[in-house]
Amino acid sequence: MDDLFPITPGTPVSTVQPPVSSLEVVHPSGKRTRTNVSEFPFKVGRQSDNHLQLRDSRISRNHAEIRYEQNGFLLQDLKSSHGTFINGHRVEQAPLHHGDLIDFGFDDSYRLQFQMEGHEISRILDRLEPGAAGDNRETGGLNKLTVLLEVARTLQSSLGVEEVLTSVVDAAISVTGSERGFLLLAEGERLEVKVARTGDGRNLSSEELKVPTNVILKELRQRRELLTMTFDPTMEGFDPQKTIAALELRTVICIPLIRMRAGGPPKDTIAGDSLHETTGVLYLDSREFGSRLTVADRELLQTLALEASNVIENTRLLADEQRNRKIQEELEIARVIQQSLLPRSLPQTGWYRASGISIPSQNVAGDYFDVRQTREDRVVNIIVDVSGKGVSSALLASLLQGIFVAASAEPPELPALMSRTNEFLVERTEGEKYATMFYCILDRDGTLYWTNAGHCSGILVRTGKGIELLRPTSMPLGMLNDATFEVCQTQLQPGDKLCLYSDGLSEAHLPPTERGVFHFYGEERILEIIRMHERSTSREVQEALLQDVQDFLGGGEQTDDVTLLIIEYAG
Repeated sequence: MDDLFPITPGTPVSTVQPPVSSLEVVHPSGKRTRTNVSEFPFKVGRQSDNHLQLRDSRISRNHAEIRYEQNGFLLQDLKSSHGTFINGHRVEQAPLHHGDLIDFGFDDSYRLQFQMEGHEISRILDRLEPGAAGDNRETGGLNKLTVLLEVARTLQSSLGVEEVLTSVVDAAISVTGSERGFLLLAEGERLEVKVARTGDGRNLSSEELKVPTNVILKELRQRRELLTMTFDPTMEGFDPQKTIAALELRTVICIPLIRMRAGGPPKDTIAGDSLHETTGVLYLDSREFGSRLTVADRELLQTLALEASNVIENTRLLADEQRNRKIQEELEIARVIQQSLLPRSLPQTGWYRASGISIPSQNVAGDYFDVRQTREDRVVNIIVDVSGKGVSSALLASLLQGIFVAASAEPPELPALMSRTNEFLVERTEGEKYATMFYCILDRDGTLYWTNAGHCSGILVRTGKGIELLRPTSMPLGMLNDATFEVCQTQLQPGDKLCLYSDGLSEAHLPPTERGVFHFYGEERILEIIRMHERSTSREVQEALLQDVQDFLGGGEQTDDVTLLIIEYAG
């Protein structure tokens, strides 16, 4: 900043006049306004006594301030609740430069852009003074277009997309000598006018185009290179009833705008031949006969089309990034809500003890477990794994959780409950989604009622007497309408444990070998760990399994939801 604002040694700071600066304010609605930064410190916040008041309850009353000191501008956070950010980085105090973006930690809140008058644009525009382009038409046009493109790039860093595209249209009019210019973008199977300008720099309404956009779209479908059409009433075969001739147009130029390919050379981008990659067209026309475009003119216009395509693609990528960020924020909220629906704590003392955990592979899980004490001497336990991953599976898992929370916990009614739930899933998901489930009721006297609907085998550890597998007794819920569900009964002894898990544990696997073979964690390894800890507490068994599968993966990615529920009957 020192080279921009030199200060003579010994000059008091108070005598130095700060450069004229302003803040472009982008409102949450997208509206843009500008406010001058004329007093220092310039305060920003929610309260009305700030120089710039921002009406957002998440912004602090006195949020930040801009100061001017010997070395330039500084932005100071005023101990705000959610922080102050420059170009995406949170700062307490930092230098403020031309073009810096200031925001307050929320994508849907205000955004400010700091600008200094004459910082960059004036330097570039000085090169457009008369005579700067030279007398040669081709080299002069090249110089002029180069300068205009520099302006467009600079504008892109400080203004909105519309202003940049307007600069592109103005540059194209200047190069071709056209009377009017229109930038049209593809919206599905239609072209919509986004920018309309005259040769003297005035805006036009989109209705001024007159030429039907379907005619332009037809030309785009037939040819992808630069399109130039000249209409001479004296030429052979001239038809005065043709649309463009009827509008008294003599010269029309259409420059396709092509979706940029990441890493692809510009030549390939312009010469591509797939229609879906066309993002729009730069259309120019005139009622006068235009000069024949030279090879240099054509190259300049193609360069200009690349610039416009870059701006459009960058805007699309930014919109995609913001949309994805919003989705991730919403998924994070969903994850927090889903985790809050799991049992907050499980008993570690008394006749019934348990430990459970559900670890989603993505933001939300299609697994869940629940424990519900329906009376002093009875506890209901459930573990569910919905097919697939992501939001749809998570929603179905939450629905099933609600069904079983509200259901009766009497063992004789369990088959009917399973059947009704199965019929509901078949009807609503039409077999596209199903769920495996292990549901059991444990009474204080050690009686265990259980049913396994296509879930991983429950592992019943009988202390000192080995292991018993409680294998599936029916198919999963939601596959066939007439499925039946058997309820079994067994007796637990003090010290026995029941280990329930989802297949995200048993099917955890290493990356495939060169031959495409997967190495799975597997049921046998689960049984081995459980045997080693048959006299441990339920919490210790859970921790041992989780640690062992992490050691097995060696830091590799978890590809499926993992849910564990370890039940211990103390008698």
